[in-house]
Amino acid sequence: MDAIIGNNLKRLREANRLTQEQVSTFLAINRSTYSNYESGDREPPLDVLEKASDLFGCEMSLLFEEDDKAVDEMLVCAFRIDNLSEHDLVEVAQFKKIVKQYQKMNQLLEP
Repeated sequence: MDAIIGNNLKRLREANRLTQEQVSTFLAINRSTYSNYESGDREPPLDVLEKASDLFGCEMSLLFEEDDKAVDEMLVCAFRIDNLSEHDLVEVAQFKKIVKQYQKMNQLLEP
C-alpha cells in the first residue's frame, strides 16, 4: 500500500509542477521524509495525507487508488503554476479545500 500512496503522491506533485521541497515545506516535514513517502519506504501519517490531499485538490481516498485511470482523471484539473511561494501554496490549498467541500455538499444535495 505504501508504494501505491507514494506513486500517487509523486504523480500529483509532478502534475501540479511542485518540487518535493515545496510540498514538504507546506506539510511541515523534512524533504527527506517526504521523499521516503513518495518512494514507498515510509508510510505517511493520516494528517500528512489529509494536508497533501488539500494541496493537490483531491479526495484523500485518491491517494490510495490503485487504478491509474482514476488518478489520471484527477490530474486533468491539476493546478499548474510555476514559482509559487510558501504563502501561495497555503492559499492554493485553502482554495482547493473549499472547492472539495463545495463538491461534497453538491453530492449530498443530489436526489
